[in-house]
Amino acid sequence: MNDPENWGFATLGIRAAELRSGEREHSPAIHLTSSFVFENAAQAAAVFAGTEPGNVYSRFTNPTVRAFEQRLAAMEGGDSCVATASGMSAILATFMSLLRAGDHIVASQTLFGTTINLCNNILAKFGVETTFVAPDDLQAWRSALRPNTKILFVETPNNPLTDLADIRALADIAHDAKALLIVDNCFLTPVLQQPLKLGADIVIHSATKYLDGQGRCMGGAVVGDAERIGRDVFGFMRTAGPSMSPFNAWVFLKGLETLSLRMRAHCASAHRLALWLREQPAIAHVYYPGLPDHPQHALAQRQHGRLGDDADAPVAYGGIVSFEVKGGREAAWRVIDATKMLSITANLGDTRTTITHPATTTHGRVPAEARARAGIKDNLIRLAVGLENVEDICADLATGLNAEAAAWPRG
Repeated sequence: MNDPENWGFATLGIRAAELRSGEREHSPAIHLTSSFVFENAAQAAAVFAGTEPGNVYSRFTNPTVRAFEQRLAAMEGGDSCVATASGMSAILATFMSLLRAGDHIVASQTLFGTTINLCNNILAKFGVETTFVAPDDLQAWRSALRPNTKILFVETPNNPLTDLADIRALADIAHDAKALLIVDNCFLTPVLQQPLKLGADIVIHSATKYLDGQGRCMGGAVVGDAERIGRDVFGFMRTAGPSMSPFNAWVFLKGLETLSLRMRAHCASAHRLALWLREQPAIAHVYYPGLPDHPQHALAQRQHGRLGDDADAPVAYGGIVSFEVKGGREAAWRVIDATKMLSITANLGDTRTTITHPATTTHGRVPAEARARAGIKDNLIRLAVGLENVEDICADLATGLNAEAAAWPRG
C-alpha cells in the first residue's frame, strides 16, 4: 500500500505529486517566479534544449503547476496533464493542437454556450467545421461522421439540463471512425467519473469550478496520453502561452485535497433539493439525473461513481439541478430575484449555492434557434448546489416559488 499505484482515490488527491523543497514544508510551497537560474551556461543550454531536466520559464515549466498537473493526471488515470489559464483555454489548446484546416468535429448540441461560440465563430474561421447533435442520440453521432471527422466532443452531464452521454458507446463510435473522443468532465470531476477508463481519449476540466471549490481562481486542464497531451498540447501551450499561474495552481492543488469529500456532499444535497423541488406547485419540470424520470437515469447508475467507497453506497448524480418554472422569463427572473441567500452568478462548483438564468447568461450569446434545439427555455433556472444546509437553500427558494404559486388565478 506504500506504492502510489495502489493508493485509494482520496489519498491520491492529498498525497500524489507532493511538492516539498529543502525547507521541508508540510503544505506545498508556491513557486512564484517567472524564471529559473542555472549553475553555468552549459547547464542552461542543456535544459533549454531538453537534454537535461529542469525548469526554464514559468510559462511552461513551474514546479507548483507541475505538481497540480501530476496530481490531476493521477486522479483521472492519465499519463499526462497540461494546465491552462482557464477551462476555455484548455479546450482551445486541445483543438488547436490536434486539428487543422479542413478537419471536422462532431459535438453535443448542449455544450456550454461559450464552447458552442468557439466552434461556430472561431474555429470556423480557420476552416474547421462542427456538426452539433443530441448527446444521447447515438445514431445521430454516427450519421454526423465524415471522412475528415477528427474529434467527438461532449460534456456529460451537460450544462444546464444535466443530459448524459454514454461515454463508452461514443468512444466506440469515435474509434471506429479513427477519431478521438474528448469529454468535458467539469460537472462530475474524477471523483465521480473517469472518462479515460470508459474509453475516452482526452479529458477537459475547468479547474475554476469544482477543482477549486470556492470560486477563487481561473484555470483549466487537459488530461490524456503522453503523446497528444504531453507533446502536442504542451507544445501549443509552451508557444502560445495560455498558461496557468503558479498561485492558481497552488489553490487548485489544495482544492484537490478535499475534492472527494466536497463532491459527495454536493451530490447528496443536490439530490435532496431535486426531490423537494419536484413537489413545488410553481415548478413545471426538474432536471436531475438522480430522479427516476430523467431520461438517462439508468445510464447514470452505470456510469457515475458513488457517494462512498462501499460498493453498496448510493450512486452520485452531480451537484447541478435545473428546473422550469410555470410561466416565462419574467416568472423565472422573479424567482431568482426573490432569493436572499443564494448567489446570483453563473459560476458553479462553489461552496456557496449559485443560481442563474441560462438563456440570458451562460447561453445568452447562443442563437435562439440553437438554444431551442438544446432545450434551454426562457423559464429555465440552474442551481449549482453548494455546501450550505439544504433546508436553508429550500427556504430561500420557497419565497419566490410560493409567491408565484399564490399569484395564479384560483379555480
